Amino acid sequence: MPDFMKTLLLNPPSFENFDGGASSRWPATREIESYWYPVWLTYPAGMIPGSRLLDASPHKINWQRTIEICKDYEFLILFTSTVGFASDVKLIRKIKEVNPSMKIAFVGPHGHIKPDETLMASEDIDFVTRGEFDHSVVQYAQGKPLSEILGVSYRQDGKIVHTASQPQLHTAELDALPNATDIYKRDLKIENYNVPFLLHPFVSFYTTRGCPAMCTFCMWPQTISGHAWRTRSVDNVVQEVKNTLEYFPQLKEIFFDDDTFNIRKDRAIELSQKFKPLKFQWSCTARCHSKYEELKAMADGGARLFIVGFESGDPQILKNIKKGATVEMAREFMKNCKKVGIKVHGDFIIGLPGETSETIQKTIDFAKELDCETIQVSLAHAMPGTELHDTMAQQGFLKVEALADSGGHQLPHIEYPHLSKAEMMGGVNRFYDEYYFRPRVVWRIVREALWDSHERKRLYHEATSFLKLRSERWKWVRQGGDIDKPMIVVPGTSSASGND
Repeated sequence: MPDFMKTLLLNPPSFENFDGGASSRWPATREIESYWYPVWLTYPAGMIPGSRLLDASPHKINWQRTIEICKDYEFLILFTSTVGFASDVKLIRKIKEVNPSMKIAFVGPHGHIKPDETLMASEDIDFVTRGEFDHSVVQYAQGKPLSEILGVSYRQDGKIVHTASQPQLHTAELDALPNATDIYKRDLKIENYNVPFLLHPFVSFYTTRGCPAMCTFCMWPQTISGHAWRTRSVDNVVQEVKNTLEYFPQLKEIFFDDDTFNIRKDRAIELSQKFKPLKFQWSCTARCHSKYEELKAMADGGARLFIVGFESGDPQILKNIKKGATVEMAREFMKNCKKVGIKVHGDFIIGLPGETSETIQKTIDFAKELDCETIQVSLAHAMPGTELHDTMAQQGFLKVEALADSGGHQLPHIEYPHLSKAEMMGGVNRFYDEYYFRPRVVWRIVREALWDSHERKRLYHEATSFLKLRSERWKWVRQGGDIDKPMIVVPGTSSASGND
């Protein structure tokens, strides 16, 4: 068997404070600087001897340093995103100038959705992957020819060739993969990962892949991971938890970053029962369908917080986006979470199909009624590859194919005849103001930091960052959303970064 190529797996630098998407569902520059772990890259990193996983942004590794590091490698696996793609293409041009023989693969949803366009954007890209890429990049690093590898697209004799799709991994294959946390211990510094509503430091990884929900806006189930819900075995997950607690004694929390952790009641309860004797705090993504019995078992097993996508307080909008959940389910779920003592971080979206100024206010009022511990309010983004993108394009509501400005911040790119982009951005600001500037909510946040100097410093930093961006958004709204600001276009050919 031939030796493996010397391989670097890269979540690349692009914008300041940009979370490029190797695990995040919304690749963007955040309101508050925060980073998720590059989980997808850890699996091939663990299978390729001598590899290194470089997560540039959270480790403050700039273009120049990245290019210098690339001199020492033969094969680069780069996780690209739609927002960061143009920047990534410019970066690999610089890399090729110093290491012309380096082979480069682009992985992630963008290449899966647009393999032809991705390859045509740069001759420096040797191939792109489609679907789950765990084994395809490992096989290439091992010396297997592209024509014999499933799930890849590449150029040959002036034409683009697509091999047959890679089959999805199920329980036995998922259990056989390396543990993500083994690679964190080897290559990353966990203190560099911060998410405002999670305890710091935290570690996150997956216990499942895929999501059976049909939400029209959600990118991952419609691209790489699919709608088939595939689980690791309970014992396999518990073993990684044990390893993680041993590796990182400074750890405050484990976050299970599945698309939806609590799909199946019996599995959630079994995991919780096996977590209980380990005596650790954990959080996860969740849908609001779980009943009291399941929530009580999860709380007893150490569950501290759920991230829940409530999206809207308008029943018709929930139907329009195929959410599979109702406002009544959300109310019951929140009531039971409060009973068992599990906190909830609620996600809401402004600008989904059916949105009006009235439904925006209805959702704000609904959020205040639910009274989650913390919230995040996003503009509706029709990511390429999603049903929402296709629908908005067909109906003429994608006014520009712009997802972000030149700093990686979200911009509204959906606009309705009855609801302007400035009104939607104003709705986001009003949502945050009405929700957070309530005395009991301010006290709830501040009291957490009173007895913990680390949390006090973090709260001050986050509040300063948030208020600065809030001011910039209101300025944007006052100018009617037409402030002259460079935008990242999809598909993009203009500069997405000031780093060249």
